[in-house]
Amino acid sequence: MDDQIIRAKELFTSYDGSTFQMYRDGLFEEYKQYNIPKQLEIKWINEIIDQSIQELSIRDCKTLFRLDSIATNYQDKRILKEVLSFASRNVMSSDSIVRLLYAERIIEIIQKTKKQLDRDLRIEAYKTSFTLLEDIIKKPLIIDPGHELENYNIKDKKSLNDRANKSIERIKNDLS
Repeated sequence: MDDQIIRAKELFTSYDGSTFQMYRDGLFEEYKQYNIPKQLEIKWINEIIDQSIQELSIRDCKTLFRLDSIATNYQDKRILKEVLSFASRNVMSSDSIVRLLYAERIIEIIQKTKKQLDRDLRIEAYKTSFTLLEDIIKKPLIIDPGHELENYNIKDKKSLNDRANKSIERIKNDLS
């Protein structure tokens, strides 16, 4: 790879393919001058998605938020499928905060990728989110070390339940 393509890929990957964010930081003009073909950008974004999927964790939700952000610009249903698969296998055993964050992000990703989703996948994703949210409401507040409620705009069990209920309402409104 020549230096220009290396620099272009560096810019592209550091902004998860968001030309808007590049523009906000004053780097879009530089990126644009490299004239990267759309097919190469698609290859790069697929590499980012693949890497992010491998990094999903219940210990750190940064990757979850990264995939949600990528779904804003690249409506790839694979993002939802993989987050859903990970959540189904791992998230029920996590603390209340992680369950809430995964449920909320799944709903966000559904909204962003809706045009790419078939009804069955959308329903499955909503069911998973609903199950996580109901579990949050029914069970006591459980917080793992390192998760501070204030960092997530949550004060107590009541505010956690309020957020869970708002997400349940979003699901109901979308399905009605």
